[in-house]
Parts: sequence; structure tokens; C-alpha cells
Amino acid sequence: MTERTARVDQLLQEEISRIVTREVQDPRIGFATITRVETSPDLRHARVWVSLIGQPDERKQTFRALARAMPFVRRELGVLRLRRIPELHLELDDSVERGTRVLHILDDLEAGREPSLPEPGETLPTPGPHLEDATGEPGDAGAADGEPRGDAEGRRGAAHVRAQKTGGRPVGRRGRRA
Repeated sequence: MTERTARVDQLLQEEISRIVTREVQDPRIGFATITRVETSPDLRHARVWVSLIGQPDERKQTFRALARAMPFVRRELGVLRLRRIPELHLELDDSVERGTRVLHILDDLEAGREPSLPEPGETLPTPGPHLEDATGEPGDAGAADGEPRGDAEGRRGAAHVRAQKTGGRPVGRRGRRA
């Protein structure tokens, strides 16, 4: 991968994430995070890796809705002033789910239990001894005021905090009402 391709991948990831969170108005899209984008060397195609949180049926519905939204997202990418906007191909990134499974197995082994596979569904790890905050208490490392952090923190969490500060009114990044 060349340096230019890496820069284009990063730019596409940021812009696709922005478009999906702010401009796609499909209620079927739940908690989705664009984890990476890989473009082909000729920049004609881009694989968009997405991580989804929720129950299996919700995740399937969200994935289908995102796939249907990709032509809209591609049109919105026209502001990037690239010579060619790549065709977007959606891929499911299950690395968070696999990592959660490993954490559960490690917790079971540490507790002296026979490892069991967690139920399919939520893909966020639960607080355990491997996640300790600055006070040494089990919880989500780095969370402020006891609020958990997750994939949605950057997207919904910041907007939620801004809405709380403005008396419940949704406010955009620049202080204008959304």
C-alpha cells in the first residue's frame, strides 16, 4: 500500500463515518462504526469495513440498510474532489465480537471455570477484572463520571453531552441547533 492510498483510505473512512452518522436518515441503522476502508490500487473500488452492535437480527437489518445507503454515501463523497470516487463494497467487521469472545474465555479461565462461549448478540465487553479504571475499580477504563465508553461514544455520546448542556435541545458541533 502506498502512502497516497493510505491517506485516501483514512480520508474515506472519516467522511463515510460522518455521512452515515449525520446524513443517512434511515431508522433501521443502529449502532454502526466504520472501522476501516481499503481501496484498490487504481482507486476504483473500496471495501468499507463496518462493526455492528446489537442482537443478530438487528445487526442483519442494520447491515442491509447500510448496504442500501451506500449509493447515497458515494454521491455525498463527491465533495472530496478525488479524480474518481470508488465503488463502495460493504464488509462486516466481526473483530469486536471475536475480541469479546476471547475476553469472556479469559475471564472464565481466570475464575477457574470451564470456558463457555457467550450468547450471540451484544458485542461489547462487559466490565471485568481486565478493564479497570484509574481508581482500580472494575469498569470501563478511561470512562469519565462512571459513564461507559464504547464504539458509539464518538458519535452519539458527544451529541448526547452537548444536548444535556443545552437543556435537551440537539445542537450541532458549532453550537447551532441541529
